[in-house]
Amino acid sequence: MTNNGSPLKSLAIDIAVPIGVYYGLHALGVSVFLSLALSGVVPLARTLQQFAKHRTLNGLALVVLVTNVVGMLLTFVSGDARMMIAKDSLGSGITGLVILASAFTATPIMTKTIQPFLTRGKAENEAAWDRLAGTPKFEALMRRTCVIWGIGFVLESAARVIGAFTLPIETMVWLSTVIFVGTFAVIMVIGGKTAEQAGKMIEADVKHLVAA
Repeated sequence: MTNNGSPLKSLAIDIAVPIGVYYGLHALGVSVFLSLALSGVVPLARTLQQFAKHRTLNGLALVVLVTNVVGMLLTFVSGDARMMIAKDSLGSGITGLVILASAFTATPIMTKTIQPFLTRGKAENEAAWDRLAGTPKFEALMRRTCVIWGIGFVLESAARVIGAFTLPIETMVWLSTVIFVGTFAVIMVIGGKTAEQAGKMIEADVKHLVAA
């Protein structure tokens, strides 16, 4: 793979790092509320950084941030152990639904997340991105990326919620994390293939312009 490592790194920072921070802190005995609050620092910083630099919002980081806030509010009304496990799973489900819904809008949410890492700050790549933006094949790749991540997180969330109410609590304490990590790894591989195709289109466009 040539270019998919960087966009996957961006996706990992936007999605995996906040969730990893939450689970890590919670495993160490930190309260659910504080774990959610501290895990929201990364998406908050990412959102503010992009807005300060480009005057645009990092949609994916913003979704994760909002999901964390909703999760903190839900901690006040959930006392049942199974409900707590299910609540922990809802964050990725909400994120997945937003990502999936954006695939059918004019601006798929993954577009802004992937762009900086496919173009790698090079002017010629940025110009190629602008030329390719709006073309059927390139837009289809952006939408496909949203569909892959959206469906993946929705299915992962559904599996954990169902498990929370059907399996022993002791099992779900560790299985919930295994399901998330396994799903995230699969999504990264499949989504990486799509990102690689988009990266190759950018490379080809740059080469074509140089040769012309």
